Amino acid sequence: MQPQCNEVCPHETIKIRIYRKENIDNSGYVSEWELQELFKEASLSLPGYKVREIVETFIAGDTNKDGKISFEEFVSIYQDLKSRQISETFKKIVSRRDGIRSFGGTSGISSEGTQHSYADEEKVAFVNWINKSLAKDPDCQHLLPMNPDDESLFTSVRDGILLCKMINHSQPDTIDERVINTRKPTTFHMRENLVLASNSASAIGCTVVSMDAHDLMAGKPHLVLGLLWQVIKIGLFADIEISRNQGLIALLEDGESLEHLMSLPPDELLLRWVNYHLRNAGTETISNFSEDIKDSRAYFHLMDQITSCEEDEFQMKIKIDMSGLNEWDLEKRAELMLQQAAKLDCRQFVTARDVTSGNSKLNMAFVANLFNMHPGLQKFLMNGGNLEHIEKETREEKTFRNWMNSLGVSPHVHHLYHDLCDGLVILQLYDKVNVPVDWKKVNRPPYPALGANMKKLENCNYAVDLGRNVARFSLVGIGGVNLNEGSRVHTLGLVWQLMRRYTVQVLSDLGDGERVVDQIILDWVNKMLSQNGKDTQISSFKDKLISTSLPVIDLIDVIAPGMVKFHVVARGENGVLKKDDKINNAKYAISLARKIGARVYALPDDLVEVNPKMVMTVFACLMGHGMKKAKP
Repeated sequence: MQPQCNEVCPHETIKIRIYRKENIDNSGYVSEWELQELFKEASLSLPGYKVREIVETFIAGDTNKDGKISFEEFVSIYQDLKSRQISETFKKIVSRRDGIRSFGGTSGISSEGTQHSYADEEKVAFVNWINKSLAKDPDCQHLLPMNPDDESLFTSVRDGILLCKMINHSQPDTIDERVINTRKPTTFHMRENLVLASNSASAIGCTVVSMDAHDLMAGKPHLVLGLLWQVIKIGLFADIEISRNQGLIALLEDGESLEHLMSLPPDELLLRWVNYHLRNAGTETISNFSEDIKDSRAYFHLMDQITSCEEDEFQMKIKIDMSGLNEWDLEKRAELMLQQAAKLDCRQFVTARDVTSGNSKLNMAFVANLFNMHPGLQKFLMNGGNLEHIEKETREEKTFRNWMNSLGVSPHVHHLYHDLCDGLVILQLYDKVNVPVDWKKVNRPPYPALGANMKKLENCNYAVDLGRNVARFSLVGIGGVNLNEGSRVHTLGLVWQLMRRYTVQVLSDLGDGERVVDQIILDWVNKMLSQNGKDTQISSFKDKLISTSLPVIDLIDVIAPGMVKFHVVARGENGVLKKDDKINNAKYAISLARKIGARVYALPDDLVEVNPKMVMTVFACLMGHGMKKAKP
């Protein structure tokens, strides 16, 4: 029968160990090198650096001043640590766990009364990244540099300027900066900036359905960090795409098609990139950015490889000091590794502790930044690795993909056709546009090893059936097999109708369910323009006048008087505009639309080129916003 073992049991074990030791060396004391092992036996596992801190603290406050740890003193230390551990565990539950800070009430009556949390290390990482990214931006000098050790990040987003600037840093030219209120904005102007930032973030694929300008102005930490991470991640992952970096073709595995490689999400490509260099370095590969990187070995070898694999004009002339691998303390080793990363100007996102704790989000960001700065694939390209023809994602495909992701579909859509081939994302979109889905009929992953594609095909067949018989979409010649096989034409045909329904849904709601056709939108636009003295009438969504963006800008002026700064709008001579003027007007028009609250997904080029589908969505969004504003 096992004895009852509470706090006494480990103490007695240690006492026996010390007594045995006394019989061997007549000391009866615990040495520093033995202390870590004894703590482990007493069910209190501590890292080496922590044990050293304990010894230093003990010596400084040694009651009998002999500088040695006796059994009784060990028990006292143990009990103190154990009580602290219990106290900290309790604190972690209610307020903070491993750098996680909690805030808010717990009433649950509303989001205001719900307890939320955020990670300190993420806040620190994002603050440092923002400080570096916007250091030279004159419009952010009143905010930067922020202190990563306080809560200044959450107050700094209040005026919306920082968020707008970070969106443009991740996706250049998303926001026309002429639209941002930068000169001592009032509370009203701050709100406009935040609406602009929120709608622009949505347009680049961020999920913002659970937040609004009020939440951001209040600086709610979990929402601010959540949005910033999405924005930062989009920027970090932008070039981890084969059409933008053909050197990634080097990551093709034996027997793998280029099409399959192109369908992989950026985080998987990033992992392959790391392993490509690790294999070239002749060392072990990794399978994640958490457990496998804690000892910093992969990072040392990765940096050594990317600094030594280039030739001729690509030679970096930077030598990575690998001696840090000899440091047994993992946190010290991680610090030595980060000192090498600093040589590459890549000491971002992680601290030594973030590495040793295996923070996957921040380590992935660290690696993504390393890839963007030093991909180390030039040698492959020089050897003819870029001979394959790569089809870039079209503007239309990117718009659809960003729209889906902004609605929070799961999984995240990286490759429009591959990620829709099991029907799940399409069925979620039906839910978003109020087409009822019987989820009992839907097959969900993990799919069986045998017959997996059949399950996916059943989902696609159901999606087509809903579109044809419930949503009343025009799906002539489109079957489930077309979606399952990733047919470009057929997939785009269905997705466009889903997006159109989403765009005009608010109009149907305001019109008591009346089916909205293009002519209704067109008539409303021309009526609003003519009633307010505007001469920019349009005959259709293909009207060439739309290429100037003047009808859009004039309509925005009607809906939100005083919003348009007409001195920055190009009118041309006799109504004829140069291409650059058209582009500038289009950028201004799209950003203005988002600033007044219209969630527009179209891009400036859609106006300049008069893409009738996207043009219709712009006017539909403005009509919806205008009708809601006018409705009592």
